[in-house]
Amino acid sequence: MSKILALVDGSQYTQSVCDNAAWAADRLGAPVELMHIIGRRDTPSAPADLSGNLDLGERETLLKELADFDEQKGKLARKRGRLVLAEAGARLNEKGVSAVEERLRSGDVVDTLIEFEKDADLVIIGKRGEAADFAKLHLGSNLERVLRASTKPVLVAARAFRPIRRFIVAFDGGPSATKAIDHLVASPLLKGAACELVMVSSKPSDERLDRAAARLREAGYDVTATLEKGEPDEVIAAHVKRDDVDLIVMGAYGHSRIRNFLIGSTTSEIVRACLRPVLMFR
Repeated sequence: MSKILALVDGSQYTQSVCDNAAWAADRLGAPVELMHIIGRRDTPSAPADLSGNLDLGERETLLKELADFDEQKGKLARKRGRLVLAEAGARLNEKGVSAVEERLRSGDVVDTLIEFEKDADLVIIGKRGEAADFAKLHLGSNLERVLRASTKPVLVAARAFRPIRRFIVAFDGGPSATKAIDHLVASPLLKGAACELVMVSSKPSDERLDRAAARLREAGYDVTATLEKGEPDEVIAAHVKRDDVDLIVMGAYGHSRIRNFLIGSTTSEIVRACLRPVLMFR
């Protein structure tokens, strides 16, 4: 059976990740696998070389103390990880999700994701991590790495969850955007929600937009398709704000700006500006 893989880190986004996972589990009829990854951000406490500063006895004593300290840090990280998972699992249970698996791992986030996402329908991650600076709205350091590495749809959760009643598809006709349309047609995840299909182009019309809209309508979506001029990031952001959409759907990155504007030089600006979750396809 396929699953929903939800990455939780104990940050302020963890509740939203859980709420999005509960919503997706209900829509897809899939179990949730909660994963907390103890990363490798901390370097070992032991210095590379103190031979010029300390005598042999002092060095050996210090190295032992630092080794004990690192061991204690590791134990505390594992205890904290188990607590994060337990609280996340309890929240999912409260939301009616009974099929929940909790998994604690150590290592690199991307390597672990690649290992465990193979049988997942959806990966969910918070927009910002536990180390984010909320005053400056810094994004999670692993977000772009996950988006570039994952071969599955990735739902980037906003700070607070809200039901998805209206969503916008940033469409440019490229492979990633086409993959998003394929997924929307085949998956029950967003069925029943109103859809805005927006393409930014200097041309007066585009057959790819018409075909995408037709496919979505045939799949049962209530679709509004528009072709607009301007800068893709500005056009999409304006639609999100004006129409109060609940979700942005788009390709993760590519050669054109409509697929690339959330990954690259304008990534942080757009994700910070749009207080909505983003469902991305690579």
